Amino acid sequence: VRGLLLEAPHVFCEEVTVRSIEKARDEYLHADLRAKLERHHGGNVDCAFWGWNRAWLDPGFLAWNIEDCLPAVTVPVLVVQGTDDPYGTLRQVEAIERQCGGPVTRSILDRCGHSPHRDQHERTLSEMAAFVRGLERV
Repeated sequence: VRGLLLEAPHVFCEEVTVRSIEKARDEYLHADLRAKLERHHGGNVDCAFWGWNRAWLDPGFLAWNIEDCLPAVTVPVLVVQGTDDPYGTLRQVEAIERQCGGPVTRSILDRCGHSPHRDQHERTLSEMAAFVRGLERV
């Protein structure tokens, strides 16, 4: 592994994450979220959604935290995070920057949610490509 591209990563569980996943559960049950996800997951949509939803909403998961693993990450890291991400905050990025054992570059995108590759496609790809090109020189 020569480097890591992290898009909207989580290294610990935040209250905003739990609230947004609860909202997603309600939208899945009572709105059109299931139909939207079915386009991507096909006949496996229920398994994919409920596996994700139940894991993050399990009361024991509130204590999930992998920050103690970050010092072992010694390769260059690019973290791409949207300022409007309903599932995570800049606290995730700050924890990665503060604790990784190697260099960390941040890319914070305004008017961007949890999927920078969709919300700001060109900028995200451009920054990722530049990061990978930089790895080729290392």
